Amino acid sequence: MISWDLALALREAGVRWHPESGDRFRLLATGPSGDLFTVSDMTIEPHEFDTGVILGFNGTTEWALDSVALEDALWHPLEPQLRALLGGTFRWLQRFVEDDDAPAYLVEIELGGRTLTFRGHDPADAYGEALLHLVAASSGPVDPSPGPSDTHRDPAGGHGVVP
Repeated sequence: MISWDLALALREAGVRWHPESGDRFRLLATGPSGDLFTVSDMTIEPHEFDTGVILGFNGTTEWALDSVALEDALWHPLEPQLRALLGGTFRWLQRFVEDDDAPAYLVEIELGGRTLTFRGHDPADAYGEALLHLVAASSGPVDPSPGPSDTHRDPAGGHGVVP
């Protein structure tokens, strides 16, 4: 699962959430150390109203929480969701071992005829970093290849890799 910081960066970049069963989220008010919730048809359901989407907590006794507005929740997309959001730009995912024997992952995307590679300590982080770059590139003209000063931060230690 991606970090709080990466989830927040994706949200701020414009990635929108349409809650479905199985989605994971945290409350913005509780921050990164808050409880992780899972949308479920039995306990947490999205309800659409004219005023917006509300996440309703059905029958939960451990929380004095009936519902929360979607804008007060931070979605933590899962690996397959991130891969799907990359769409046709996604080329491959590769696992490798770093110099300190820690596993890491590379994701390659193709954007504007160029290939870009993103690194993370798990597949979701690598996908998330690639998606963050893709969203930023789609919001305006940018050079599709990150230079050394433009490497993408990854709270887990990954960076965008120049192709």
